[in-house]
Amino acid sequence: MTPPRPPIDAGVTIGHVHLKVADLDRALDFYCGVLGFELMQRMGPQAAFVSAGGYHHHLGLNTWESLGGSPPPPGHTGLYHVAIRYPSRAALADAMRRLRDADHPLDGAADHGVSEALYLRDPDANGVELYWDRPTEEWPRDPSGTLAMVTEPLDLRGLLAAAGEH
Repeated sequence: MTPPRPPIDAGVTIGHVHLKVADLDRALDFYCGVLGFELMQRMGPQAAFVSAGGYHHHLGLNTWESLGGSPPPPGHTGLYHVAIRYPSRAALADAMRRLRDADHPLDGAADHGVSEALYLRDPDANGVELYWDRPTEEWPRDPSGTLAMVTEPLDLRGLLAAAGEH
């Protein structure tokens, strides 16, 4: 076993994720049309780069090895899901409203104590988690102070109320 090493620099973040898709226009309809990402650049029918807030890209969508392909079968390795973090509960509620308005189904929804999350599939069956983090001082901890995440049902009506819906 490798001896313990110091942890990675705390400033490291995930910059972007590239997803293999079968149909670029269909993927753009979902990520831009439903979720609201902005198209930053398109490379013909093969690739596109989308972002929130003008970043060069948070998601790359490409057909380089997947044009017309099918999702991987269950029981195989690969991406479980990409998690997209929203800045607030109200922003996550807006995402929920967008999904509802597009009649896009959820696979699940959970309150993890540290975050609230919506789980779904994109048109290529890639797993997608949409979530917001609670402030760290609100994270659940056990009596010793260790993080104690949970998986409880998420109150979707309460979430939508955060977007001003009743």
